Amino acid sequence: MSITSPAELAGLQRISEAVATTLKQMREYAQPGMSTQEVDEFGGRLLAELGAKSAPRLTYGFPGWTCISVNNEVAHGIPSASKVLQPGDLVNIDVSAELDGYWADNGGSFVLGADIHQHQPLVDASRQILRTALSRIRGGVRIADIGGLIEAEARKAGFRVIKNLVGHGIGRSLHEEPTEIPCYYDRYNQKRFKKNSVVAIETFISTKAALAHQLSDGWTLATKDGSFVAQHEHTIVITDGQPLILTEANCIWE
Repeated sequence: MSITSPAELAGLQRISEAVATTLKQMREYAQPGMSTQEVDEFGGRLLAELGAKSAPRLTYGFPGWTCISVNNEVAHGIPSASKVLQPGDLVNIDVSAELDGYWADNGGSFVLGADIHQHQPLVDASRQILRTALSRIRGGVRIADIGGLIEAEARKAGFRVIKNLVGHGIGRSLHEEPTEIPCYYDRYNQKRFKKNSVVAIETFISTKAALAHQLSDGWTLATKDGSFVAQHEHTIVITDGQPLILTEANCIWE
């Protein structure tokens, strides 16, 4: 989507605040001993109170209000009553939703309680690399160069990137042009970020694996070798300078 009026920007700001607020409160709500279904249902109630509708449910019929992935699950984890959160788990919550015809996407990984499994450096790297990438994005910049930056920063931190999960355009639907904003340098991708366009930028930072594989449930993506992955994501508007971070209500920099 490319923003053409103040009304469009206001609509995107409303849904982005709803998504970011839901994600922030879900992270604060999650505790050891809770099932991921409990956390998801809490998120579903928050979205409803804010007048928003779950994007994965609307778009794909996903069996949850949000995606909650734990440990070596990378993305699209199905909330489950049998999946009980444990101290030190690496948890990722991805919240995307629609409100009044506008869509936004926000995600983040965190360590539940004390970092007994030493996941925090991975989480910190994913967060910081997203922050660095956002600081370089503006109209006219090549998408491939941002992917290369993410990959280089991951290597510098001692990690790798997941290559088959990408950021994407968003705004009037969950996935729009550009359909692929990868976390690595793709020399064949000649597209550039366009001023006033709306995109969701994601960092998928891995301890070892480079690919995520779909599990038998048909939704969950996980690493085959047990590698851990931390993801962070913001919906932004491209400008001539620093982008407008629409989901900033979920302040992942802290």
